Amino acid sequence: MTRSVVSTSHAPKAIGPYNQAIVAGGFVHCSGQVAFDPATGEFLNGDIRAQTERALLNLKAVLAQAGTSFSNVVKCNVYLIDMGDFAAMNEVYARHFTGEPPARSTVAVAALPRGARVEIDCTALLS
Repeated sequence: MTRSVVSTSHAPKAIGPYNQAIVAGGFVHCSGQVAFDPATGEFLNGDIRAQTERALLNLKAVLAQAGTSFSNVVKCNVYLIDMGDFAAMNEVYARHFTGEPPARSTVAVAALPRGARVEIDCTALLS
């Protein structure tokens, strides 16, 4: 099985020893995204809605670079530092995953990079 690295300037550069995504076995495995602005590299210190929107836009850019989209996502993982943000995160999330949404897990975590309130990763089929 071959694997290839996905990299785009339309999503934040990795801040550690990982790639934005890896394509393998007909799937795109996207690393978690938080609310970094890819143009400036700065973290968006907004509320949960703004941070969720930015994280999803970053994932959308990585998926597009790989040649796929949210319509082909089969699984998402959402990490929240406060489950009190669940409903607000869901409002934004639902706008991006129309039709039949993918499988998803949402878990509470103690902390995320740069004080983020949400991180989202996903796996998608190649188009």
